[in-house]
Amino acid sequence: GLRWRDAPNDYGPHKTLYNRFIRWSKMGVFNEIFSRLTAEGDPPDTLMIDATHLKAPAGFQSAKKGDVPRRIGRTKGGLNSKLHAIVDGQGRPVMMCLTDGQTSDHIGAKILYPALPENAKVLIGDKGYDSDDYRAALKAKGITPCIPPRRGRKSPATYCKTLYKQRHKVENMFGRLKDWRRVATRYDRCAHTFFSAILIAAIVIYWL
Repeated sequence: GLRWRDAPNDYGPHKTLYNRFIRWSKMGVFNEIFSRLTAEGDPPDTLMIDATHLKAPAGFQSAKKGDVPRRIGRTKGGLNSKLHAIVDGQGRPVMMCLTDGQTSDHIGAKILYPALPENAKVLIGDKGYDSDDYRAALKAKGITPCIPPRRGRKSPATYCKTLYKQRHKVENMFGRLKDWRRVATRYDRCAHTFFSAILIAAIVIYWL
């Protein structure tokens, strides 16, 4: 959350630092670092999924047609983006994606689904992920869903309440990410720079 000009002088001119950050962000350097670090650990057998809103200043607007994607949407809480994440059994983020604020949890889950670890055995999620299609898709990968059924379901699925208590780990992860001021409130207009800041925070907190 600090200004670029507050960086130590040993790092060089702050304008050079900013330009390098933007260039590396567009090239996907931070995505690659995050992916390689998460791949070094043992394949997780337990996963947890959730999403959280990240507020954007009132002056931000959604990108016009043809502009660089901003992933900013309008909800009841105002302008914001939505971070979808999957964490392992230790509460460390292994997969993340950024969408518009009004994007449903199911769409975020579909985006992350193709890259789910092959060795995963259980996925824990809240009622927002309760659907027959998503449950069937998880079972097709050999993953047992631990998702409580929504109220009013004609044939509610069963789940392990003891295992479900671990879901707080993904909430804790979001809380630690939001300790970083630049993540808690979005100041980057371009989605790729904001997502790079999120990845850097996750790398420093959990993978270094």
